[in-house]
Amino acid sequence: MGYTIKQVAAMLNFTAYTLRYYEKVGLLPFVERDKNGNRVFNNNDIEWVMLIRCLRDTGMSVGEIKCYVDLCLEGDKTIGTRMQMILQHKAAVEQKIEQMNGCLAKINKKLGCYEDFVTGKSTDCCNPFKKG
Repeated sequence: MGYTIKQVAAMLNFTAYTLRYYEKVGLLPFVERDKNGNRVFNNNDIEWVMLIRCLRDTGMSVGEIKCYVDLCLEGDKTIGTRMQMILQHKAAVEQKIEQMNGCLAKINKKLGCYEDFVTGKSTDCCNPFKKG
C-alpha cells in the first residue's frame, strides 16, 4: 500500500516540508514516485522516516544521517561502519541521558525544598538571593 506525503506527515506528526527537505538532502533516496511524479511512501519508507526522527531527536545531525544513508546505499559491505556509527551515537545518547538524570535530581531536590517550605517544614531555602 502506498501513502502520500500528506498522509505520512499526518501519521508521523511531521510537516510535508520536512519530508521534502529530507528527500532533497538525500535522506530519503528510495521513496518512489507515481506516474504523476507524486511521492509514494511504503511501510518501509515510514519506518525509515521514524528512524531519521529518532536520530535527529537524539542529536544526530542531518549530515551524519546523510553519511549513514550513503553507507546504506553501498550495501552490506558497510555494515561494520554503520554499526560503529550507531554504537557511537548510542554512547552519546547514553551520556546525555546520564547528564539529564543529574539535572533531574537537582530539580527534584529544589522541588523538595519548595514542598518543605509550603508545608511549613523549613524556611525559604529555595531563593538563592534571600539573605538569611
